[in-house]
Amino acid sequence: MSAEDGTDGAGDPIEAHVAELAAVLRGADREKARMLAELREGLLDAAADLAPGGEPGHEAAREAVRRFGSVAELAPDFQRELTIVQARHTSRRILLLAPLLLPCWYLLAAAGPPAHRLPYAAQVLLAHLGGTAAATALAAAVFLAATGRLARRLSTPDRLPVLVAWTGTTAAVALALSAFTFAAASLLTSRWPLCALAGAVALVFHAKIAASARACRRCARPAVMA
Repeated sequence: MSAEDGTDGAGDPIEAHVAELAAVLRGADREKARMLAELREGLLDAAADLAPGGEPGHEAAREAVRRFGSVAELAPDFQRELTIVQARHTSRRILLLAPLLLPCWYLLAAAGPPAHRLPYAAQVLLAHLGGTAAATALAAAVFLAATGRLARRLSTPDRLPVLVAWTGTTAAVALALSAFTFAAASLLTSRWPLCALAGAVALVFHAKIAASARACRRCARPAVMA
């Protein structure tokens, strides 16, 4: 039987309800735990108000669960909030990490004597990849604005988290290609230690952004109810 019906045998209807909701939500563990703790506290307060003498029993707990709503009713709003939190986290990661490709490109491709610069083909490719990374950082800044104070006045578009996820994927691909380019170019330049280091940094940033983008995409998928 479902937890919201309170037919969980000798178990606590409130804990069963919170556990069932936790099972269908996707998002950052810390934020998810905070939201569920607030729900549990609200249910306990409601059960105490409903119980004679303020000592909630199973009947009061079941009634509190019923009044708060079923998991199917609560999950969409909870998941939406978790998705926005993850989208903002992904946007911040893009904004902080993706632009760092630009100074790497400048130091290795444009600065210094011509004899020590990267091959022209690598310079052109890195310039395009740097421009792509800069564009994703600009988009991330817009996403942060759209889900911050501006969101208090205007509703956040439903597809925005998906756009954030794909923007993160684009930034991650640009960083991965940059890492490959730096690694290949390190074989053709006398500044190979710095080139190899730049490739390693780009690869680390790629992994961080790609993981955040995948998490954002998972959060944006509709909740699957049992």
